[in-house]
Amino acid sequence: MQNIRPVSELRNNFAGITDYVKETNEPMILTKNGYADIVVLSAEAYEQHQFKSEVYLKLREAELHAEVNNKRYDAKEALNLIKKKLGTN
Repeated sequence: MQNIRPVSELRNNFAGITDYVKETNEPMILTKNGYADIVVLSAEAYEQHQFKSEVYLKLREAELHAEVNNKRYDAKEALNLIKKKLGTN
């Protein structure tokens, strides 16, 4: 469930807002004049979001590449290619 509060709450209850986002790992949407204005998120939740976004983009990139490329690799071939690129072969 989204937690929505007026932006004035940030000024009036900063500690409570930071406690909430840290404890729940959920964002809090702050409104201005009745409209969503900013989102407050813990640093940990932000990092998780960034990681998931990067993973999603990499998977999407791989899907698009697979659509135009018929070459497929088995697990052993893929591992060898990764090792070669990393220089650990």
